[in-house]
Amino acid sequence: MELFGNYIMAIVQTGGLFAPLIFIAVHLLRPMFFLPVVFICVSGGILFGVLAGTVYSIIGITLSSIIFYFLIRFMPKMSERLLRMKKKLLGKHVELTTTQISLLRLIPFIHFHLLSLCLIEITTSFKDYTKSSILTNIPLAVIYTSIGQWLSSLSPMHILLSLTALLLLIYALRRKEIVIKWEEFFQTTT
Repeated sequence: MELFGNYIMAIVQTGGLFAPLIFIAVHLLRPMFFLPVVFICVSGGILFGVLAGTVYSIIGITLSSIIFYFLIRFMPKMSERLLRMKKKLLGKHVELTTTQISLLRLIPFIHFHLLSLCLIEITTSFKDYTKSSILTNIPLAVIYTSIGQWLSSLSPMHILLSLTALLLLIYALRRKEIVIKWEEFFQTTT
């Protein structure tokens, strides 16, 4: 992965005026190469600086989310697999809020498109999904492009403390109600 990352960075650095377009294209191709979103955002901060890197990352991540929105409609098996993963990780009756999804996107090892699926579940239309997607992508792009260098030099203890603080914040901001269908609550045995 490091070799691939160095190769992409060399292409973007020598891309001139097309460098931002190449960088956004890398965001769109990221799922095919199994690259983490964090890696691309940190690279954007290194290559373009905080402001431009953040803008390009927001554009790239949002376009990736929009493509996911349309692709998941044509891939029912992938949708079922992500829903099973969501049930295993979060539980059957959990609906995340937009704020929780925004905070979960800051954690590097949580599946990006699983959180996009959670956004699809809580939004009512494509316009609402796009707006929520942009809002949840902004903190990810801002934080990882601005402190990308700093994150790479953190000790494991600082990383663990940061992740613990994020998880506590996610728990504190959870939706406080659970909706259980009548049939599920009163299960009949036959």
